[in-house]
Amino acid sequence: MNDVLARCRLLAEATEEPGFITRTFLSEPMHAVHAHLRGWMERAGMSVFTDHAGNLRGLYPSARASSPRLFIGSHLDTVPRAGAFDGVLGVVLGVALIERLDGRRLPFEIEVIGFSEEEGVRFGLPFIGSRALIGDIDDQLLTMIADAIGAFGLVPSRIDEARAADDALGYLEFHIEQGPVLESLDLPLGVVETISGQNRLALLFEGQANHAGTTPMNLRQDALAGAAEWIGAVEREARAVAGAVATVGRVNVSPGASNVIPGSVATSLDVRHAEDAVRHDLVTRLLRCAEQTAADRCLTVSWEQRLDQAAVAMDSILVQMLERAVASSGRPVHRMSSGAGHDAMIVARRMPAAMLFLRSPGGISHHPDESVLAEDVAAALEVGERFLRELEQRHA
Repeated sequence: MNDVLARCRLLAEATEEPGFITRTFLSEPMHAVHAHLRGWMERAGMSVFTDHAGNLRGLYPSARASSPRLFIGSHLDTVPRAGAFDGVLGVVLGVALIERLDGRRLPFEIEVIGFSEEEGVRFGLPFIGSRALIGDIDDQLLTMIADAIGAFGLVPSRIDEARAADDALGYLEFHIEQGPVLESLDLPLGVVETISGQNRLALLFEGQANHAGTTPMNLRQDALAGAAEWIGAVEREARAVAGAVATVGRVNVSPGASNVIPGSVATSLDVRHAEDAVRHDLVTRLLRCAEQTAADRCLTVSWEQRLDQAAVAMDSILVQMLERAVASSGRPVHRMSSGAGHDAMIVARRMPAAMLFLRSPGGISHHPDESVLAEDVAAALEVGERFLRELEQRHA
C-alpha cells in the first residue's frame, strides 16, 4: 500500500509547473511518467508499448494461447495545479494487482492502460485517450491533436491502431471519489452504478470596449457586467434543480485593462446531472438566460457545445461482481453515482465497464491537498484481487 502511494507521489514530480502538479496531454513531463510506469510494468511481467494516441499499455499474458482481455486503467494527465492521485492512482493500482499475481497466469489477458488524456485541459476536449481505445477519434479532433502526437514521437495517422479488439472482457477503473460522500458515511469504498451526464459549452459575450473614464454608465455595453449577471443566474438555476451542478470555471476578459470597459468575455459552462432530460432542460434554461441578459444589456452572446455526454450506467454484471468482492472482504457495500466524468463512461460504449471509488479525505480533489488513505488502498487491492478470482472462476 505504501508502495502505491509512494509511486503516485513520484509520478507527481513529473510536472509542467515547478512546485505544482500540472501535466497535460502528451506534454514533456509525460515521458517521465511513462518511463517509471514502464519499469514497474516490465518488472511485473508485462510487455509494454505506447499506442499512437499516447496511451501507455502494459499487457500481462494469459495462461492460454488465445483469450479475451480485461482492461484496468485510468488517466495520466491532470488539471492545472492538481493533486497526486486523480487518475494516476487507478493505473498504479492496476500494476500493483498484476504484481500480486506473482507470475501466475489467468484464463484471460490483463492490460493495464494509462490514458494519455481525460481532463480536456490542453485542447478543451476531454477523453482523448479513452476515445482512441474505442475508435472514436474523428478527423476534426485528429487534426487538432496531430502536432502534439508527432512531437511526442508518435504517428497521428496510426491512431486507429489504439482501438481495442472486439472480444474484450471488460474494463475496471479504480478512482478516488473526488467528493465527500464516502467520508460522510465512514466508508472506504463505493461501487459506482451510474456516471452522470454532462454538457460542456463555451460562451462568448460581446459588447463594446470603450474608455472607462469618459463613457457614462447608462451608455455602456460592458460584456463583463453581462457575463457576471449571467454567472449569478447559473448558480441560482442550478441550486433549484435537485441533483444538478453547474459551473462557470473559466472567464477570459478582453482587452483586460483596468481603464477599458470589457468588450468581450469568453466563459465556460459545465452542467451535470444523472438524468439526461433534466440536464438538457437546465442547459436550455441557462442559454435562454444568457440570451435575455445579453439583450437587456445591448450585448450579443454566442455559444459552442464542446461536449454532450449522456449519463452512463455501469455494467450490471461487473457491478454485482464488485459488490460481492467488497462484501466478501468484510466491508460494507455502498452503491453510488459519480458526478464527475471518467474514462469508464467512454469505454462503456465499447465493452462492459465498472468503477470502484476510494474515499477522498475532506472530499478534496483537483487540488494540491488531494489525498488517499493507505487503508483504503489496501481495501481496494483486496477487492481487486477478489474480483479477479471470481472472473477467473467464470472463465476457467
